[in-house]
Amino acid sequence: MRIAQIAPLYESVPPQLYGGTERVVSYLTEALVADGHDVTLFASGDSVTRAELVAACPRSLRLDEQCIDRFAHQLLLLELVDARVRDFDIIHYHIDYLHFPLSRRNGHPQVTTLHGRLDIADLIPVYQHFPEMPVISISDSQRAPLAWLNWQRTIYHGLPDDLYTYRAEPGDYLAFVGRISPEKRLDRAIAIAKAVEMPLKIAAKIDAVDKTYFREEIEPLFDHPLIEYIGEINDGAKDAFLGNARALLFPIDWPEPFGMVMIEAMACGTPVVAYNHGSVPEIIEHGRNGFIVSSLEEAIACTGRIDEIRRGDCRASFEERFTARRMARDYVEVYRQLTESPAGRERSGVLARTG
Repeated sequence: MRIAQIAPLYESVPPQLYGGTERVVSYLTEALVADGHDVTLFASGDSVTRAELVAACPRSLRLDEQCIDRFAHQLLLLELVDARVRDFDIIHYHIDYLHFPLSRRNGHPQVTTLHGRLDIADLIPVYQHFPEMPVISISDSQRAPLAWLNWQRTIYHGLPDDLYTYRAEPGDYLAFVGRISPEKRLDRAIAIAKAVEMPLKIAAKIDAVDKTYFREEIEPLFDHPLIEYIGEINDGAKDAFLGNARALLFPIDWPEPFGMVMIEAMACGTPVVAYNHGSVPEIIEHGRNGFIVSSLEEAIACTGRIDEIRRGDCRASFEERFTARRMARDYVEVYRQLTESPAGRERSGVLARTG
């Protein structure tokens, strides 16, 4: 198939450091190319891919200190895609609803993976106005606030099966990976580590909007011999960081749409202790690849029992459910449904607009 992948421009594909959506777009794009598809990636110019790259801006916007108006680059991205719609069998968007007006008017087969949280009131009138737009969820729980959308399928994220190294022996520390923000609850991870008397290593970024929260609520908690803040890390460093951990702590306090770091840890053989929010019960098999908890007391107790989880089972659950190869093939099934059958083309908004 001739497939266009439309990535956000905030990070490169793949990201140089932190970045969730762009990382998934990279894994999907490369897996599609490996399966023989003709793929064009619309992304920032510092992206690296075996697909044809169309650059909508010279470098990723988050790392471009000279970029003042980010939306200007997003507008150019939409125009570049719209100019080439006839070059593709299907266009796969990863930029939320930004393309909806153009896609409605050009009537070309397309689909959008929604990567973020949907429990936001501002989204309702937008999606109500574009009810025909086909969308894909990254977990069943993500759909709940907008269950009436034109959902095609839930497709879980996947990783290349050789990206992370399986390590059969556990390390001696707990790991936290992600953003330092109120909903990620690093404070809980620190409390768990102190309670079980295990070192906690923190590999996390701090967004500008969260700097006050970090300074006032989190930074004072670092003044403890068990707590080590490393900062933002890339994929290469993450392999050893997660693989050498005793467990990953995922103490979230929000409806996490997916949570890539959980499957990254599983790929290394590292079990996960996660709070029961959002996608967690869809990814963690309680007692097999980690523990699902609902309170600090449960988290402390389960972290103390983490050696009951066999690391080989963690890796096996990754290989069974969360590889990039499986993800790509799931998406191709949706692409074909939307392009090869009249019912599918109608679901994609094509027949409704072109007759």
